[in-house]
Amino acid sequence: MFKIFTGIVALSSLLSFANKKLLKLPDTIGVTVLAIVASILIGSLNFIDKDIFTSVCAIVEQIDFRTILFDFLLSFLLFAGSIHVQVHSLIKERGPVLVYASLGVLISTFLIGTVFFYAVMLFGLHIDYIYCLVFGALISPTDPIAVLALLKKAGAPKDMEIKIVGESLFNDGVGIVVFISLLSIATMVGGHGVEPSHILLEFAQEALGGVAMGFALGYLGRFFLRNIYEAPVVAVHISLALVMGGYWLASVLHISGALAMVVTGLLIGDYLHKSCKSEPLKENMNVFWKVLDEILNAILFVLIGLEIVSLDFKMNYLLVGFLAIPIVLMSRFVSVFLSNVFLKKGHRSDRKKVVILTWAGLRGGISIALALTLPEGEFREILIFATYTVVVFSILVQGLTIDKVVKRLLTKQTTH
Repeated sequence: MFKIFTGIVALSSLLSFANKKLLKLPDTIGVTVLAIVASILIGSLNFIDKDIFTSVCAIVEQIDFRTILFDFLLSFLLFAGSIHVQVHSLIKERGPVLVYASLGVLISTFLIGTVFFYAVMLFGLHIDYIYCLVFGALISPTDPIAVLALLKKAGAPKDMEIKIVGESLFNDGVGIVVFISLLSIATMVGGHGVEPSHILLEFAQEALGGVAMGFALGYLGRFFLRNIYEAPVVAVHISLALVMGGYWLASVLHISGALAMVVTGLLIGDYLHKSCKSEPLKENMNVFWKVLDEILNAILFVLIGLEIVSLDFKMNYLLVGFLAIPIVLMSRFVSVFLSNVFLKKGHRSDRKKVVILTWAGLRGGISIALALTLPEGEFREILIFATYTVVVFSILVQGLTIDKVVKRLLTKQTTH
């Protein structure tokens, strides 16, 4: 496993270099494009030398995507993403962020699952409704990493940036909790005999427990940082220990490590932005977590690109994947639109901003990792294929066009 991971790190660095020199696309999008091209080239080996192709496939299939993401990458990515968020800006937009990340995820899960259930019947396929809801839960969390730089470049309003980043940080955690709850129902003989109280209890334990642990870890981290401001390297070391130890402890206690990391990162980031008087400490923490964030994201999207090699290609699955794209986009639009009803007028997004929030709702590695945790069975392959299709479309098509959508809609808004 170490050799494979070393190879992935080396490949991600080469692809990042190639993107900077040749494609000059945003890092996430460029690395994903090149990784998919690499996967297609690997796939072409099947027609040139089957033995080499089989050997490469065997190596790719040894990659435990779920373990790499959930036990290693996810904790660092969520902490690194939240530590740079300005908490005071997030508090101003707390209404939209919390509503989009909670109610929005639930609405999206139900809509995607229901429409997907009936849509797959067009291809003569049947997927149990509970598994369609599971698909809705795993594809609902959004990933702002690829799109944030483009939003800034396009001149998107600051409040919109905060909504997208804040929503994404929290809906990752909420989406994972919803997914785990629905999957536990699906695996209990199709959900028969499962008490609603059991589901609510599990959801509450995961979500509330994760937030509570995040506060505990965050204030513990602030305490340490206040007392070692003259030792910035030690501060970085402590932050690493909090992330790795806290995430492990969350898994032991069966609470949401994702939500714990988000809250921890926000509290420590708030201390660095507002109260920390040591510039070296501030600089060391920011630089370390920014560099680590970019490296791990490159690795993540290389993994997404390589996963195509291990997919079992069937035309019906491809058609279902293409059908899932408009279903996910439509559900995202409706969930954002309906979530506005529960917000004060000053925080509601108008129609143009709803369109931007819809198109900026990219799906990423978390969705694929959740899909890969599905148990072996008749629905697993088709749901993985549909997930992969939606993720690749959102990163490449939505990611490459979001700046144009923002400029066009905001220009129209300012000229009226």
